[in-house]
Amino acid sequence: MSLAAVDLQRKSMKVIDVAGKYGYSSPTAFNRAFQSVHGIAPSALKKDGISVKSFPPIVFKITVKGTEEMNYRIETKEAFRIVGVSVPLEKNIEKNFAVIPAKWGEAAADGTLQRLTGIMDTPPMGVLGVSTCNDTDPWRYYIAVSSSQPAKDLEVYTVPGATWAIFSGSGTNQSIQELERRIVTEWLPTSGYEYGNAPDIEVYLNPDPENAQFEVWIPVVKQQG
Repeated sequence: MSLAAVDLQRKSMKVIDVAGKYGYSSPTAFNRAFQSVHGIAPSALKKDGISVKSFPPIVFKITVKGTEEMNYRIETKEAFRIVGVSVPLEKNIEKNFAVIPAKWGEAAADGTLQRLTGIMDTPPMGVLGVSTCNDTDPWRYYIAVSSSQPAKDLEVYTVPGATWAIFSGSGTNQSIQELERRIVTEWLPTSGYEYGNAPDIEVYLNPDPENAQFEVWIPVVKQQG
């Protein structure tokens, strides 16, 4: 992240190019990792006079005690069909922090979430937040469920088959953001895996904002060499 900050301060590289240079095929993941280290969004470094931190090489370890443990599994899954609603994602990542929560609020208010849970009939069994920030699909964020049923007036997307690192968590809905941050800053750098070319997926098993049960699915491939 220190080297990424240097590249961004030169102003000749775009945020998405810097993300790719340092192994982040998902710009969302790069943004989370960068903010966790520097406390600011990557795009903020395009302005003059912005301070950032510099660190020597860091070795991260996953602690396995108390609330610090990270429970995950690696699974390879075939493609599956999701049905729901979506919004386009901006290449300017900061704009998405307003767009995505607004879409969730709209889906809750107009009955879309209730309708989606009624047609959910194939795994994964939960309300999904799917970010298609990869090399092959238009950048969109889907609020959806996995379903084989007709999708009148709803959007359909096929999540490609992939290998996933699947992390489980619980707590408030803010807890999922902390889990995502720890995945990209603690687990991924030492895991032997790198990001695969598939969507990031949030699975809300119990969407109660005060007692959420959720999973975070990160597409992964084995590092070469």
